[in-house]
Amino acid sequence: MDGQTAAAATPLDTVYAAIDALVDHAIRHLDLDPRDADWTRNRIFALFDLGSYHPTGMTAGESTVDDLVTAFRTAAVTAGLIEPEDGASIADEVMGILSAAPSAIEDRFAAVEAKHGGMEAMRWFYDYCVANTYVKKATLERNPRFDSHGLVVTINLAKPEFKNMKKAAAGNAVAGGYPACTICHENEGFAGRDKRTLRTIPVTLGGTPWFWQFSPYGYFNQHGICVNMEHTPMHVDRDTFGHLLDFVDRFDGYFLGCNAALPRIGGSVLAHDHYQGGGEILPMFKAATWASLTLPGHDATVEILDWPGTAMRVVSRSRDEIIALADIIRKAWIDYDDAAAGIASHDADGNRQSALSPSVITTERGYEMSLILRNNAVSDEYPEGVFHAHPEYWPIKQEPIGLIEAQGLFILPGRLVGQLGMIEDALAEGRQLPQEVGEFTMIWDELTAALDGSRDRDAIRAAVHDELGSVCERILGNTAVFKRKEQTLAFLTSLGFTQQ
Repeated sequence: MDGQTAAAATPLDTVYAAIDALVDHAIRHLDLDPRDADWTRNRIFALFDLGSYHPTGMTAGESTVDDLVTAFRTAAVTAGLIEPEDGASIADEVMGILSAAPSAIEDRFAAVEAKHGGMEAMRWFYDYCVANTYVKKATLERNPRFDSHGLVVTINLAKPEFKNMKKAAAGNAVAGGYPACTICHENEGFAGRDKRTLRTIPVTLGGTPWFWQFSPYGYFNQHGICVNMEHTPMHVDRDTFGHLLDFVDRFDGYFLGCNAALPRIGGSVLAHDHYQGGGEILPMFKAATWASLTLPGHDATVEILDWPGTAMRVVSRSRDEIIALADIIRKAWIDYDDAAAGIASHDADGNRQSALSPSVITTERGYEMSLILRNNAVSDEYPEGVFHAHPEYWPIKQEPIGLIEAQGLFILPGRLVGQLGMIEDALAEGRQLPQEVGEFTMIWDELTAALDGSRDRDAIRAAVHDELGSVCERILGNTAVFKRKEQTLAFLTSLGFTQQ
């Protein structure tokens, strides 16, 4: 019988029908061998001490996995098997049972890669992670997203807002010591964090073992992280560039990059070495070139980007040239001091403040290694960071600016949906700025000036999108260590680079 038309006589019948539909989904999409269907179904029954099953004939039909899981959760609550608040964890447990073992995933990935190449294998793996509910694709598709001021702006409805690095670190802490952090390989299948559906694939970078996993609430298409199998602190050195190149050599349709490995300017999980990447070309990769330079004796070009942050890219068909020039720039930057520009490589206690954030893609020109210069200094005026979003922009974005946003894809907090909705309503109705969003005074003033009295809803929404893009562009300007491109040019020429 079809999943859309089946009827159930009792609440338990409805539970059994929902389980049958999920088992059918697993056979179709999760590589469940039909010979294992009864065994798998019985493992699910054991979770609830069920023993009165009769086959219902229910199939997945055309239902999405999210619909199937919702139907199961609703049926289980109605039958008194679970409490509503336990639904997400129980669903994770059920889908973990229905998912293939990590070894089977690795074998299937290797088979697809051998026959069709690395990118096709990654596409298969991504689809699998959606089908087993680890990647919350339906949730991601509900996030507002638009282009503005040469940037991509998203509002992430699922991601909690961490307004400073202390809160971000607390949000990623793991009590008890196992797994050592939120991204250790030991999280694969770990019930304590509802990771029963997490699956990974092995990756070799620089001759050492790493692994790839997709992000459940990714910021862009096929967003994932590549993680060192060893729980070792994040760092950026010469080997980092080789690691990134190794990855795109194997998966040439993805980019891979690394957060600057210092607090306030990088990711919140600094205790475990990892990279971020995926299947979307972020805005900075498409940024125009402001100036091109070369270094005598080297077959590569360094381009200063026409970009709000301080960024450049090294372009060459040679891996060795990419690594050599990127490391020259890295070494120079992390010890660079310029009092006139407010740049200090170390604080008064000798702690390092400057870091490099690299990212690489392959194009028809060869390898393109982007390098973003970062600095995490603080001051009395800017205690959260001199090169951080300044306080006037905090109503829009207060969290640290990491790799993805530094490359032009902004992840704004979900609270903005309601807050901006109140502002749009007030503008459309000719009212003053609501008291509940009084912190948006600067935004309000700029919007009212741009709208010049218009109350048209479409015009208001367009103005809000333009304003958000403008603020994000200005935040990138805050993160720029060199406020003028001429300063970046002077930095590179001091290293022996010559302008073409």
